[in-house]
Order: sequence, then structure tokens, then C-alpha cells
Amino acid sequence: QVQLVESGGGLVQAGGSLRLSCAASGLTFSSYAMGWFRQAPGKEREFVAAISRSGARTYYADSVKGRFTISRDNAKNMVYLQMNSLKPEDTAVYSCAAGLGAIPGNRPAQYRYWGQGTQVTVSS
Repeated sequence: QVQLVESGGGLVQAGGSLRLSCAASGLTFSSYAMGWFRQAPGKEREFVAAISRSGARTYYADSVKGRFTISRDNAKNMVYLQMNSLKPEDTAVYSCAAGLGAIPGNRPAQYRYWGQGTQVTVSS
């Protein structure tokens, strides 16, 4: 049974930082590209960042480029999202996802497994 469990969300002031973690189990973690998506109330799910299976390649949405960093530790079956210079518009539920594509995608349909998400709230 595949499980992705996010942690690290919370309430932070604008300009602050948070580090999200996603623990994966039940799959061969190094065989999966990993992504982070977010969904704000009343909005569609939005791509945030993705990382290739080896971690050599990373991809970011323009809205977070230069502020967020995705990384992974294949020995620990973990993927991380370091979020700096947070803005109120970053407020959303953040979910990690695992996909089998050789190149990490930016569309939800490219990911097979999903976590439940963790809430990030940025106050102004």
C-alpha cells in the first residue's frame, strides 16, 4: 500500500519560511519523480515544483521560482519543499505526489499517488 504523508505546514507571517516534508512508503521511491502541488480554496490544483528520480533535475512554477527549493533523499524515502519569502498568495493546501514519468510533469494527471496534504497559511 502506497502512502505519502506530508508534514511541516502551519501559520507563518509574510516573509517567513517553512519546510514541508513528504514521507513515502510502499513504493520503490527512487523509481518515481516527485512533485508538489497546492490548492487554495475555490481554485484549481496548481503545480509548484517537481524533481526527477535521481534529484538531478528540478522544475518550478514561475510563481515560486527563486523562493522555493525542492529536494529529495532517496535513502530516506523523503521529498522536501523549502519555502522562503512566503507571501499571502502562497496560502493553500500543499500535497506531494509520485509519478512514473522519466521527466517530472507539471500536470496532476502525470502523477499516480497523492498525499492528503498539509495546510500552509501565510498572514499579511
